Amino acid sequence: MASVRVVLLGPPGAGKGTQGKLLRDRFEACQISTGDILRKAVADKTPLGKEAESYLSRGELVPDDVIVRLVGERLKQKDCANGFVLDGFPRTLPQAESLEEILKTMALPLDAVLSIQVPHDVIVQRLAGRRNCQNCGALYHVNFDPPSNGETCDRCDGGLQQRDDDREETITTRLRVYESQTAPLANYYRERGKLREINGVGKVEDIQKRIVEALGRPAS
Repeated sequence: MASVRVVLLGPPGAGKGTQGKLLRDRFEACQISTGDILRKAVADKTPLGKEAESYLSRGELVPDDVIVRLVGERLKQKDCANGFVLDGFPRTLPQAESLEEILKTMALPLDAVLSIQVPHDVIVQRLAGRRNCQNCGALYHVNFDPPSNGETCDRCDGGLQQRDDDREETITTRLRVYESQTAPLANYYRERGKLREINGVGKVEDIQKRIVEALGRPAS
């Protein structure tokens, strides 16, 4: 099984999580989300987890250096031996530079940085249509995956709600922040010949095929 070492870039609603899982399964790699490893480190009360918790408990952002060290620790774990898919990290230029140093010391150069491109109106449609059950947390979409009766959860009959960060005005703000942070990041990887821009519109399997082809791997 060939290894894979990639970073996934893309705005909220671009499908990074879905495509990351497919890449993880295809290449038997680990999928790394900073949110996941942060929550696990805090729950496990590791030294870095305790340090991160000290910021979170004060309502502050966890500093870049702590996040970078958490990612560095995660990359050394056994399930990452056959490669990794970094989902939502790095987010900033300093994080990208720190990641490059970590990977250099581990002799694990990136294969590619996959930037999933989705038009603004498509992202708004994807995110603004999401609904989640207030009781069991099940997810639906008013257009793509509606509940049977349109009002309550199919699993538990709980009420459905729209999250505040899925409202159109909030989505626009999130996209603006993403673009301001990520433009220099895309240029950073483009200059290093690592950036691959992927059309993120269409069926999940078609997008996955484009990604695999961009990596120069057999699509089947």
